[in-house]
Amino acid sequence: MSEQPVTAGGPARAGDVESSTADDGSVIIALRGDVGVDCAVELRQLVVRTVRRVRPLRLVLDLTEVTTLDPINVGTLIAACVVGEDHAVAVFIVNPGPELASRLALAGVPEGSVIRR
Repeated sequence: MSEQPVTAGGPARAGDVESSTADDGSVIIALRGDVGVDCAVELRQLVVRTVRRVRPLRLVLDLTEVTTLDPINVGTLIAACVVGEDHAVAVFIVNPGPELASRLALAGVPEGSVIRR
């Protein structure tokens, strides 16, 4: 799968966050490392803009390389699922670690939205 940046100037970066667009039109937001409060605003803005303005069929939030995710950003992932549903965008949270997957489930992320590969 070839990926293209969401923005014209190259991949959008906000601390530990990078976004791109796949050939099928899916937007992938990859989070890496310790995703803390320092990138919470940028992540929230990127997720909301992507769902409300770009309106891809699928938004993939890739957590493969996440070591920790603070509670504010967990809330952003939950909000992504809700806002995505409101705008007919399927939101998938991919490859959270076992602890994070448990936290997401306890926080109310729909079971079908979390994919572990």
